[in-house]
Amino acid sequence: MKAQTAQTAEEATVDLLYSEAEDDLRAAVRSLLTDRADTPAALARAESDAPYDPDLWRSLGARMELAGLLVPEKLGGQGASHREAAVVLEEIGRAVAPVPFLTSAVIATETLLAVAAESAEVGTLVRELASGHRTAALVVPFSAGPDSVRLPAALTGTVSAVADAATADVLLVPTAQGLYALDAADVTATPLTPLDLTRPLAAVTLDGANGTLLAGPDATRAAVRRGLLAGAGLLASEQLGVAEWCLTETVAYTRERKQFNRPVGSFQALKHRMAQLWLEVVSARAAARNAADTLATGSPEVPLAVAVAQAYCARVAVHAAEECVQLHGGIGMTWEHPAHLYLKRAKSAQIALGPAGEHRSAIAALMDLTAP
Repeated sequence: MKAQTAQTAEEATVDLLYSEAEDDLRAAVRSLLTDRADTPAALARAESDAPYDPDLWRSLGARMELAGLLVPEKLGGQGASHREAAVVLEEIGRAVAPVPFLTSAVIATETLLAVAAESAEVGTLVRELASGHRTAALVVPFSAGPDSVRLPAALTGTVSAVADAATADVLLVPTAQGLYALDAADVTATPLTPLDLTRPLAAVTLDGANGTLLAGPDATRAAVRRGLLAGAGLLASEQLGVAEWCLTETVAYTRERKQFNRPVGSFQALKHRMAQLWLEVVSARAAARNAADTLATGSPEVPLAVAVAQAYCARVAVHAAEECVQLHGGIGMTWEHPAHLYLKRAKSAQIALGPAGEHRSAIAALMDLTAP
């Protein structure tokens, strides 16, 4: 009986530390993004009509084979886990890299994997996404949370604010009748002006569209929830990356910037602010790693871990970005400094895949906490 209890406790242990393989993956991704997605490149992309860098995505998705991280080897992927995907998203957040990893390699891929047994077309599409040569977007509003998405009755109407719909090759449209795959060339995706210029949004008009039915209604609802739940959980790692960059750059700047012949970082008031921010970032790392680990192990605690990670990490990323802008002084307010890109990424991610209030309500329901 004692041995069984010890085994159960060991199985329930969550590993928040990074493995050697994850550290190697981080180093490789950071090296590539440093070379190919530096600040001048990010600013130039934000000002252009093509915010995404297809060459960068080919390098990440196809050459480094990161597009298939979550795909089993039998379907042409790497057979890795959400822990490795979380590491990649941390680095994407640190660089505010304009690539569709979250929407295609995580949300769309997870949705398809949930219905992989439904039809042969699904397996073929998963292999194409895992190769990195094609991308997909799930046609739901980017603000929709795992438990709040509303599916249209059929392939009709317009779905607004769909992330990466204008750049995707395939659109996955969940309806009350089932999950459809549509060729993006056959659908009208009207680009919108987003707050975060490094993550484009579009309004997708479905009227008259013809698609391939991939799964029935019940399987579709479960698949969409799985895709959005994984997306929300791993978005916390991207928010962690944003917060870490903002903290690192702010500390470095306040060490160099001088007033009254001394570094401004030596002023006690600023020390307290940055110490508080460091504590928040460390706590955000624990929450994000917990969400990634529970997703990777298929723990029954996934909904709770994801809700906690999103409710906390979204606020920390915004706070870190706001402090970065303010403590950089005048230069932090300019377009030439990248701080505004991080603030916009943090603010837009704050309401993505369910706002914090929705996730707090989920925590209350899961923990049976009665509202006052």
